[in-house]
Amino acid sequence: MHIDLFQYQISSQNSKASEHSRDLTKMATAVQENLPPVLDSKAEQPPLFDGTIRLYTCYTCPFAQRVWITRNYKGLQDKIKLVPLNLQDRPAWYAEKVYHVNKVPALEHNGKIIGESIDLIKYVDSNFEGPSLFPDDPEKKKFGEELLSYTDTFNRDVYTSFKGDPVKQAGAAFDYLENALKKFDDGPFFLGQFSLADIAYIPFVERFQIFLSEVYKYDITEGRPKLAAWIEELNKIDAYKQTKTDPKELVEFYKKRFQAQQ
Repeated sequence: MHIDLFQYQISSQNSKASEHSRDLTKMATAVQENLPPVLDSKAEQPPLFDGTIRLYTCYTCPFAQRVWITRNYKGLQDKIKLVPLNLQDRPAWYAEKVYHVNKVPALEHNGKIIGESIDLIKYVDSNFEGPSLFPDDPEKKKFGEELLSYTDTFNRDVYTSFKGDPVKQAGAAFDYLENALKKFDDGPFFLGQFSLADIAYIPFVERFQIFLSEVYKYDITEGRPKLAAWIEELNKIDAYKQTKTDPKELVEFYKKRFQAQQ
C-alpha cells in the first residue's frame, strides 16, 4: 500500500524534495514478518558474535520500540534479527553474557553490544542502508538534536503527572510537542519529513494517549491540531503500525504500575 507522508499542497519549489520523500516512503512500506517467540528464563541463548546482527528487544517496551521502528523503516527486517525477551522472566544469560546492564534494547553488531535507545536509533540510521532518518539541513538537524535531548524530560513530566492530576499536570508536555510541530511547515512531522525525532516520541505518546483517554477521559489532541495530525500521519506508516502495543494490555499494565502507587 502506498503511504503518502505529506498531506499538504506541494509548491513547484519543493516538489522534487516531496517526490523524493514519497519514494523513500515506498521503500519503507511494510515487510510482513513472522515475529519470533519471546524468550524467557528457560530459553537457550542464541549464539553470540557469530556474524548475525541481533536486536535484543521486548515487544511491549517503548524504548525498544524506537529501534524496532527504525529497523523496519529502513527495510532491515532480513538484516537485523529480532531477539524478543520476557522482561518479567528474563534469561539469566542476557545480563551474564550479552548485556550486563540487563535492559533492552541492545544491538549485537560487529563483535560488540550497543545499548541505549536514542544512541541506537542514530547508530542504525548511520550504519545501515535504507532511507535516511535525519535531515542534512543544519537548522533541522539542530532542532532534531534538541528534540532528542528533550525526550527524557517529556516522558518524566507525563509519568509524574500520573501520580497526581494528569489532566492539569500533563498539558504542558503535550503543548511542547504541539509547538515543536509548528516550527517547520513542509510536512506533518517534527522536522517536516519523517525522522528519528518522530520515532523517539511516538512509542510514548502512543501509550500516554491511550491511558489518559481510557482512565482519565483526557484527549491529548483536543486543542492541539498539529499533534492530532502528527499522530494520524504516523498511523499510516507500516513500519510503526507493526510495532504497536495492544491497547487493552497497555491500559491494564499502566493501571497496575501507576494507580497501585496512589
